[in-house]
Amino acid sequence: MPSNALIFEKSPYLLQHAHNPVHWQPWGEAAFEQARREDKPIFLSVGYSTCHWCHVMEHESFENEKIAEILNNNFVSIKVDREERPDVDRIYMLFVQASSGSGGWPMSVWLTPELKPFFGGTYFPPDSRYGRPGFADVLKQIHDAWVNNREKLTASSENIVEQLRTYLRGRGEAALPTEELFASGFEQFRRAFDSRFGGFGSSPKFPRPVAFNYLLRYYASTQNAEALQMVTSTLQAMAAGGMNDQLGGGFHRYSVDHRWFVPHFEKMLYDQAQLATSFLEAYQITKGAAFQQVADQIFKYLVRDMRAPEGAFFSAEDADSPDPENPAHKREGAFYVWRQSEIESVLDKDAAAWFCHYYGVQPNGNVEEDPHGEFTGWNILYQASTVEDTAQHFGVAASAVKEGLARSGQRLFEVRAGRPRPHLDDKVLTSWNALLISAFAKAAQLQPQSEYIHAAVQATEFVINRMYSRDSGVLLRRFREGDAAVPGFLDDYAFFAQALVDLFETTFDAEYLLVACRLATDGLIQFEDQENGGFFSTAGSDSNLLLHIKDDYDGAEPSGNSVATDVLLRLAHLTGNESFRARAEKSLQAFVPKLREQPTQAPQMMVAAGRWLAEPDQLVIRCESITNRVREFVAEKRAGFVPWRAVAVIPDAAVETLRSVAPFLAGLSRNSAATVYECRNFACQLPYELRE
Repeated sequence: MPSNALIFEKSPYLLQHAHNPVHWQPWGEAAFEQARREDKPIFLSVGYSTCHWCHVMEHESFENEKIAEILNNNFVSIKVDREERPDVDRIYMLFVQASSGSGGWPMSVWLTPELKPFFGGTYFPPDSRYGRPGFADVLKQIHDAWVNNREKLTASSENIVEQLRTYLRGRGEAALPTEELFASGFEQFRRAFDSRFGGFGSSPKFPRPVAFNYLLRYYASTQNAEALQMVTSTLQAMAAGGMNDQLGGGFHRYSVDHRWFVPHFEKMLYDQAQLATSFLEAYQITKGAAFQQVADQIFKYLVRDMRAPEGAFFSAEDADSPDPENPAHKREGAFYVWRQSEIESVLDKDAAAWFCHYYGVQPNGNVEEDPHGEFTGWNILYQASTVEDTAQHFGVAASAVKEGLARSGQRLFEVRAGRPRPHLDDKVLTSWNALLISAFAKAAQLQPQSEYIHAAVQATEFVINRMYSRDSGVLLRRFREGDAAVPGFLDDYAFFAQALVDLFETTFDAEYLLVACRLATDGLIQFEDQENGGFFSTAGSDSNLLLHIKDDYDGAEPSGNSVATDVLLRLAHLTGNESFRARAEKSLQAFVPKLREQPTQAPQMMVAAGRWLAEPDQLVIRCESITNRVREFVAEKRAGFVPWRAVAVIPDAAVETLRSVAPFLAGLSRNSAATVYECRNFACQLPYELRE
């Protein structure tokens, strides 16, 4: 089978296109030089391997010989995996959003040989449909404009780039956060909240855990019950809906409708990690066991289906998979949906009746709003009833229904496991693994005897040993098939530093705090805007990037700026290092104008603002060794939700290790086998002995 230059890449997304008739090249100097030499515009296509519409555009256009001929004759075509190169994606997505009013993937952008954009969009059908121009026609029109109206195109690209630079520079007057600013996010979320179905706004609905992070911390600071209720009701609705994989655990990307019923079926690692944390924090506050059970199901799914043998975690599973009834055809959600007749053929009569009632299964399918006819006759499982209502409906004991549903679910899960699985994107990304390490650490803090600490440590050691150089301090972003590559971006350094702090506060292994401090100094410093505050997404060493972006939007993932600012404050509270606090404060000052205008656009930065407004709260135990009694005491202190508290246990063996990076911790003396210090703003109450 013929191949193009992508055949030498490691990215699953690029490899998916390696046998297209399009002469694709990866992002790099070879492609740029060809464009300059042949005086051709660049067609840049950006996507990722589990993107549904990326698959559609590939099949319709990039596998089309006639369209490939137009591209090969008139353009230099470059493919980019947005998950490997978020820096490239951010720059051109900013252009597409600014010029078209919307964005998404696949992203299609046309550039001059100097990499300046002049036209862009997202998915283009091969011919005109859905109100979109046909891709072949677009290519011909752009080629004609390049040949016959070059001056206008290049002038337009110069103007666009300058406008984007002006936009990125545009900041209001720097200021420090106030209590009023911290409260403003709650008021805006309150106005957008869907009190009937949970979530914010209308369909499609995305989970956006960064909003939960802020609202739960606003609740912790103010005891405002409405803030807590917005989170818990949304989590409950999501857990009951089709967006939650009711049999296998884990959440799909988003809900197409307003009630969390019909999902877009891909599963992303970053969603699982952040949602697990949200459910755990809801459990910590409310003690509602159902929240913890959902988090446990997420972790069970990840360990079972997403973990590499070495302990790191893969990136995503596709929405599409072969139709069990027609394996030659891929269909969205095919792995997850059911016909009622299939359920009835697997389970006995009573069990099938209970299962179908509880999960809303209908003889002709349960998806009423299905514009593309993808789910005709099929059922998406969701919690349509309760165990008690199901028991009452059939006149049986609730305990019998509960046990029967568990057995039926396990049996159908086993049947489903025999279906063709969705495509697995098996690359390991530092930033996404870091989010999951934080989630596992949180779970281990609440369930100290669980296997979660082992999972967190294994994933952390993988990143440290395979993707990080202790000698140079360089952190890499991507690992696949034995190859670690792509210098880390701000997200990688910030998220991994945060994960290490979370793991230190769980294991109390001083080495993790040591590496976190190094990432925050030698690592984050390369991204820092030392004049104006805040952090650029890239280190600035790549001359092929047109813009130096400070990403400040907390969307599906938190922004690197928000996490970097917050982790610097956490490190300041643990170590007493004044430079960490000063750098975080300067970053907050830079982003306060944004928070004033649009607090709900940066809820994770609001979390950092809340931490800055709260006085440092430190619980430190100096001990001879970490005994079971010490661990029990820490667990007791963590029973409540105290998000601003730093927790450290320092055994004698760790003191020398910590002396250089955490003089505050190392300087506390031990007056007994275990001495407890409770401190506010580095002023400690009289220490007391922790008795066995």
